[in-house]
Amino acid sequence: MSRSSRSSGEPTAVDRAIDTFRRGDPVCIHDADDREGETDIIYPATAVTPNAVSRLRNDAGGLICVAVDGEVADAFGLPFLQDVLDHPAAGDHDLTYDDRSSFSLPVNHRKTDTGITDEDRSLTIRELATAADTPEETAFASSFRTPGHVHILRGATNLLADRRGHTELGLTLAHAADQSPAVVVCEMLDDETGKAVAPEDAATYAEAQGIPFIEGAQLVERFV
Repeated sequence: MSRSSRSSGEPTAVDRAIDTFRRGDPVCIHDADDREGETDIIYPATAVTPNAVSRLRNDAGGLICVAVDGEVADAFGLPFLQDVLDHPAAGDHDLTYDDRSSFSLPVNHRKTDTGITDEDRSLTIRELATAADTPEETAFASSFRTPGHVHILRGATNLLADRRGHTELGLTLAHAADQSPAVVVCEMLDDETGKAVAPEDAATYAEAQGIPFIEGAQLVERFV
């Protein structure tokens, strides 16, 4: 819906997504056809239970990552991964959709076992969200170890004004919903083609599951 819909008092798709996120429930966001062209299921990290990790594995199927604000990443001393890897493959990424990868370190919480189970990953994710609320009080290396099974993504400094990936789209939604500056993102993949789920199919899934589906452009229009 348009800005005029908001001014008339009728809730927009973005309004509904913010309300859903505020309750701790997931949303589906399609970034853009001319970017990755992917839809991610996105949760506030504080709300990720083992059942949520299971849903992401089974209904999405992509890589389960936690995106945090750049300020939080700086407080934790988290680098961009490609800046600290001493290997020829860590050079130019030649990405077709962005200037650089937002990946930082993959971690496990120190209270986990292998780190890969639904219970372990949900614990790591929730602890990251708790730490992101008070990063200055977190001794990161005392709570987390790397390598691990939860990949951290660094959000751009000015979020959507700088970059328009799912990292920034999810974090923008978290800020609007007064959630911790940490969100879980996972790409939706098609079991038959092995490619990204088509936006119309992602929207159909979202409707069947009672999950809001929004386009990245709707968040950009609202917040940039």
